[in-house]
Amino acid sequence: MQSFQIGNNEMGQRFDKYLKKLLEKAPGSFIYKMLRKKNITLNGKKADGSEKLKQGDEVKLFFSEETFAKFAGAPVQASQKYPYARLDIIYEDEDILVINKPAGMLSQKADSGDISANEYMIGYLLKQNKITESQLRTFRPSVCNRLDRNTSGLLIAGKSLKGLQEMAEQLKNRSVKKYYCCLVKGKVSEPKRMKAWLRKDEEHNRVTVADQEMPDKHPSCTGCRLVSRMDIPAMEAGKYIETEYVPIEHFKAGQQGGFTLLKVRLVTGRSHQIRAHLAAIGYPVVGDAKYGNKQVNAWFSRELGVHAQLLHASRIEFPDGRVLHAPLNGTFQRVVRHLGKCQGQLTQSP
Repeated sequence: MQSFQIGNNEMGQRFDKYLKKLLEKAPGSFIYKMLRKKNITLNGKKADGSEKLKQGDEVKLFFSEETFAKFAGAPVQASQKYPYARLDIIYEDEDILVINKPAGMLSQKADSGDISANEYMIGYLLKQNKITESQLRTFRPSVCNRLDRNTSGLLIAGKSLKGLQEMAEQLKNRSVKKYYCCLVKGKVSEPKRMKAWLRKDEEHNRVTVADQEMPDKHPSCTGCRLVSRMDIPAMEAGKYIETEYVPIEHFKAGQQGGFTLLKVRLVTGRSHQIRAHLAAIGYPVVGDAKYGNKQVNAWFSRELGVHAQLLHASRIEFPDGRVLHAPLNGTFQRVVRHLGKCQGQLTQSP
């Protein structure tokens, strides 16, 4: 017989949903059969699975060790699935954890064999005894927002069910304000709030930005460019986007307008939104291999060792007044310092 007590990260959900997490390899028919036969009980009584769990509820499974092991799966191997890594923790409380993610690290798994910030975050919580391996059977902390692999900066994770639910709601209703810093090609003189429509090509993991609504699907429309309605008679319906930017500093380095350091606010949050939107209006992000300028990227890679887009999630404002900052990563800081010292004096023009 196995016994489990419902904690604050399991309460509020249906009993059958909890059981499907606990017995992840068991078919639903088996779970409902065990409920009918009282081989699974809730607080010592027969249950049908529709009950809403409360903190302190007791779940009993009258199974042999072999049966439980068969349907629950192998125990979590923390050292293998959730390796420990030293994280740059910007903020932590009982419900959320915010890290400064480095460029090159996935926010969440893309493939089953990946190790992402999500796994490192759980590894940290295990190492600090803030969650146990047994608790991971029925609740797993998770990142709440996503950053592209080569975008650095503030990444929010929910440590508790409360944290996950509250952050999901705040991100959905856009009460959390997210700001980024990026370096773009060209001279940006004035602040602007841009509106457009974005369509993602899942097969090629690229997006197209249009200045008017995209009604239908057109398979030949790929890449990223600002197009008129006549160009998109049959594109798949796009998603509305808004992006704000404010120029922070202009560098008269090289030709073709030099470069501008921007502060960007995501009013809406869509895949590749900042990179694609800025590239669409002629200000590609430096180092962006997907939407950027190849000549500029090659120069920055060769001369300054830039191998990822210079885009950094630098500031988050929560609706309760909390404000978090993440400093620019080392490469980004070094590039800005170099451009500031070499205004108009680059020997090789990017």
